[in-house]
Amino acid sequence: MADIVNQGNEGDLQAQIEEVEALSSIYGDEWCVIDEASRIFCIKISSDTEEPKLTACLQVILPADYPSAAPPIYQINAAWLRGSERAKLANSLEDIYVEHMGESILYLWVEQIRDFLVEKSYSSEAVDQPGKVNTAEEEVEDDKDFPDFSALGETTEKALLFLDQENDEEIPTIKHGDTVTDRRSTFQAHLAPLVTARQVKMVLEKLYENKKIASATHNIYAYRIYCEDKHSFLQDCEDDGETAAGGRLLHLLQILDVRNVLVIVSRWYGGILLGPDRFKHINNCARNILVDEGYTAFTGEATKSGATTKKNKSRKTK
Repeated sequence: MADIVNQGNEGDLQAQIEEVEALSSIYGDEWCVIDEASRIFCIKISSDTEEPKLTACLQVILPADYPSAAPPIYQINAAWLRGSERAKLANSLEDIYVEHMGESILYLWVEQIRDFLVEKSYSSEAVDQPGKVNTAEEEVEDDKDFPDFSALGETTEKALLFLDQENDEEIPTIKHGDTVTDRRSTFQAHLAPLVTARQVKMVLEKLYENKKIASATHNIYAYRIYCEDKHSFLQDCEDDGETAAGGRLLHLLQILDVRNVLVIVSRWYGGILLGPDRFKHINNCARNILVDEGYTAFTGEATKSGATTKKNKSRKTK
């Protein structure tokens, strides 16, 4: 990745250098260079309100062909930012990219996130502690602390999300994969076909009607939607407290080159730490249901390594 800047054109590189210098001047200590050679940067953003004061960290990677042909690859870290709120913010950033395609947009993104934080501060009820957030749509009250939530959004050109609403009304069919148990932790993948980002929320809401799934320690998901008119992908993912798991799951979907599908992997924690094996089980469960449902010709066997699998055929939700 260190050679990324050598792969772009000189115009893009010069534009990046000028943008980074401007942002460093504007934001001072809030702006951080993580890896200059790889063009990785981070900025801490706060709502600048008294109470509650919300903060978020925006980490970006500048591709070699940004800004002329590609958007920044970004990740938003905020312990309180989850679910529909994260999707709303991601959509607003994508709108900015589409409106200003070919231009430097990091300043616009930073200020959009700041405006979002201010709006959230004024509109929400008090945020008492990490893991407890009250919103107008739903009240979430957890009895445990969540690790920092990382939302990876690797955005290409964005199709308009809410067109063709009539086709969005029907909830896609949800399939459930086999369960895998390792040291008392259980993993299960769920899959739904989709063609719009709106359907992601519909599927998740339907899935969470199942009390067992809703009670999972983590519900990690990733999706890829092919935008026919733009010849590009709309894709995103969610860690749900399992740091980096969403990004790994999205990377799997990219490697398998699947499209128009949402994959969710539920994990019920059994009290024993699994280390890196947890990522193996998450990806294996996802890969297996994709194979079972015909999304890929990839047929390699899942690495078992002490895990036991209950053989249940994928089935439709009732």
